[in-house]
Amino acid sequence: MEITDQIALVTGANRGIGRQFVLELLDRGARTVYATARRPETVTFDDPRVVPVRLDLLDQQSIAAAAETAHDVTLLINNAGISTGASLVTGDLAEIHREMDTHFWGTLDVIRAFAPVLAANGGGAIVNVLSALSWFAAPAGASYAVAKAAEWNMTNGVRLELAAQGTFVQGVLLGAADTDLTGGYDGPKIDPRDVPRLSFDGLEAGAIEVIVDDWTAMVKASLAGDPAPFYTRITEMLGAS
Repeated sequence: MEITDQIALVTGANRGIGRQFVLELLDRGARTVYATARRPETVTFDDPRVVPVRLDLLDQQSIAAAAETAHDVTLLINNAGISTGASLVTGDLAEIHREMDTHFWGTLDVIRAFAPVLAANGGGAIVNVLSALSWFAAPAGASYAVAKAAEWNMTNGVRLELAAQGTFVQGVLLGAADTDLTGGYDGPKIDPRDVPRLSFDGLEAGAIEVIVDDWTAMVKASLAGDPAPFYTRITEMLGAS
């Protein structure tokens, strides 16, 4: 897929990686960008091609309304997410549910709402912004990791199911990007502008999976081996006991 003249919708577009996706779409010549957020008044871009739209992943009515408004979409970018830091064993169970409701159920609701839109417009493509934590768990982010693991395999599942209607589905995986979401993390962070750049390069090359950084590549490479040495290394790197 070439980005020029595409009509895109980006969830969580008001800041962080989502905002960078909007800017990259504009730079590459997208015709229209529906920039969504729970509070669309926080979406601020000085470009007439950007259309702010309300969309809350926990509100199915807002998702349905967004799909009706953005009925001409050809490229869907599922970026919106949260990180509560909840512990799986002792944390607030409501927060753990909120992680899963956002990353898995909310993203799936958006895909289900927009799949017929994409089909009607020729097939198009879906990009799901995932995480290296789709493939491992860290002590301070286990509930996030569980939700992202579910979203990662959901991405694989919808890719198979939507192939018949000509919809291409890409997963984008990364470690920590320098955004508000990782404000409390002191480790290495990538430039968030790299995420949409590499994603769109991958779309143009037909890549169903894009690994953004070396950290994520290391995590993926470890999956074929014994997990014990990997987790020893990870806990040492993250300073956990």
